[in-house]
Amino acid sequence: MMAIFTEENVNKIAGCLKANSVDNLTDHYRLTIVNTEDKRHIHVDLYPQAELGGKAKGPMVVIYTPQSHLQLHNCSGFVISEELGEVTFVAEAEDKISGMVVEVGAGCSLYANVDRKLISSDFTALGVEAVLSGVALSLAESIFDEKDKED
Repeated sequence: MMAIFTEENVNKIAGCLKANSVDNLTDHYRLTIVNTEDKRHIHVDLYPQAELGGKAKGPMVVIYTPQSHLQLHNCSGFVISEELGEVTFVAEAEDKISGMVVEVGAGCSLYANVDRKLISSDFTALGVEAVLSGVALSLAESIFDEKDKED
């Protein structure tokens, strides 16, 4: 498995999100993103190899906000969108995907257990409540296309 959260990749992620600080801690990197205008801040912890129980290890993304704590285990990859000012982190399990979108303005969205086919479907055929997850995670379709070619 290729390393996802290398120092180079973490710096690319931090650059897109305009992180106020990037700390290289013992087992992970911590990005702090501050939005002074809206009085928001979040911490994004990127673990290259987190202990996930027993002998299992894998990349993990952890988001800390004043109101929540979110985790994405076994992160498959990420997509940086400079144009949108966001980074989409994704994980997959069989035919389901989950993703976290972190925004430059210290915002974060979580989409969990989404049918993988949804990201390449006709969004006009979806219910309005499902469109956002399909659109948000469709940016990560290239990650899954590359993985399918490897398999």
